Amino acid sequence: MHETVPFKKATSKSKVPLNKKQPFFDKQGTSINTSRLEHDMHPIVYAGDVPNTREGYNESISRYCYKGSLDKKLVKGKIVLCDSIGDGVAASEAGVVGTIMQDAYYEDVAYNFPLPASHLGLSDGLDISKYVNKARKPTATIFKSIQREDDLAPCVVSFSSRGPNPITSDIIKPDLAAPGADILAAWSQGNTVTGLQGDRRVVRYNIISGTSMACPHATGAAAYIKSFHPTWSPAAIKSALMTTGHINPAKANNPGLIYDAGEEDYVRFLSGQGYSNKQLRLVKGDDSSCSEVTKEAVWNLHCPSLGLSVRSGHSITRVFHRIVTNVGSPESSYKAIVKAPNGLKIKATPKALRFNYVGHIKSFVVTVKAKLGETAISGALIWDDGEHQVRSPVVAHVSL
Repeated sequence: MHETVPFKKATSKSKVPLNKKQPFFDKQGTSINTSRLEHDMHPIVYAGDVPNTREGYNESISRYCYKGSLDKKLVKGKIVLCDSIGDGVAASEAGVVGTIMQDAYYEDVAYNFPLPASHLGLSDGLDISKYVNKARKPTATIFKSIQREDDLAPCVVSFSSRGPNPITSDIIKPDLAAPGADILAAWSQGNTVTGLQGDRRVVRYNIISGTSMACPHATGAAAYIKSFHPTWSPAAIKSALMTTGHINPAKANNPGLIYDAGEEDYVRFLSGQGYSNKQLRLVKGDDSSCSEVTKEAVWNLHCPSLGLSVRSGHSITRVFHRIVTNVGSPESSYKAIVKAPNGLKIKATPKALRFNYVGHIKSFVVTVKAKLGETAISGALIWDDGEHQVRSPVVAHVSL
């Protein structure tokens, strides 16, 4: 667990010959195919040209390969070109041998389908459409997937949720990003590869994407840190993971400084959000009262990130109060390093923090001035002692 492997993408390659006597051209899309199509070439048809008219479907519906919209007699044993990405079940039920799907979404993640499939972008899909329309007997095949490096990694994939948080827009979300696209992991043999109708493949390992893959990465990293620091709070562990960059358990195990938060911090936060005594008691399970604590602004919750929402075209100045705890060298000095683009000014006071022992707590203030001419701008405040770089993202974004 010393470093995070870059995201990888599984791809499938479909070769579409102009005709059997001329050299072929191929298009490379994304999908997870564990085997190639039997035989070399198969007839290929456009889904819009083979509607199930007996059931009342026309081109406007069949082009998307919806359930029941394809004429089984016209597509059986062929590859079908669809104008959207789907689960492939409808095409499989119609008797096709493979599916080529074209649309502008989810090109950065590969999915499993009941039959060999390839997901293409609109440009490549258009090329195949032209070929299907012009060739007298168009044919194609779909190969077993190959693995390739993703040049954009690490980045947030298109299907992932993003901030800002509509309820508390001054708290940056997500807190952490973890590998969750095309992850190989153990798989229950009580289910098929896709779990879809008609899929009979049973495997010990599978490749899937989503929270089901990202969450175990983050949870495992948190458990790893907890094993070395059993007294650390959940907030401390989260801080260690957040301030040491893209999920890096070894580095997070020695973060230098942590932004810790306890029960009272969260009570002040909830009170500042306008919680009533009844609501607060439902959360805490005791007789707490909002009147017993000082209400705190959302942005002063002790988390490593600093966020502020700004009305488009307006300027804002905000003061953040933060507390950090030394968990590194007993005697250490940290200096503030600011990274800010145009439109964002960040100032830390004091500019240096001196710690005399492990567990020593220091407070500081961060003043941020922002003027947005775009959706969002981001910078960072880094506390550096020469060994540790404790990084806090600073993000200003347009108010929802």
